[in-house]
Amino acid sequence: MARVKGGVKARRRHNRVLEATKGQFGARHKHIRKATEARLHAWAYAYRDRRNGRRLLRNLWITRINAAARLNGTTYSRLMAGLTAAGIIINRKMLADLAVRDAAAFTEVVKAAIKPA
Repeated sequence: MARVKGGVKARRRHNRVLEATKGQFGARHKHIRKATEARLHAWAYAYRDRRNGRRLLRNLWITRINAAARLNGTTYSRLMAGLTAAGIIINRKMLADLAVRDAAAFTEVVKAAIKPA
């Protein structure tokens, strides 16, 4: 059987990996083995941190809603329970945005949520 060399395909594959790790420190952007490892770790960290970023944002929204709710004489948990009972469907991102940008509108939402209870 004839010998098959990697040649062009291997070089292309290596260049793709090295291009992806451009900017890494030391051998991580020069040597194919280290670069491949670095790229795999980078992908894993990126995947993990996309989820952590969403988690942190939700945390921030809840903190802002709670602070604004307390200014209106209620708590976050009572407000969310009141919204559910009143049938008001508004997500935490929009509620936090209202709390920060339009306090009067947030107060109206709180009144509507607490009213049925």
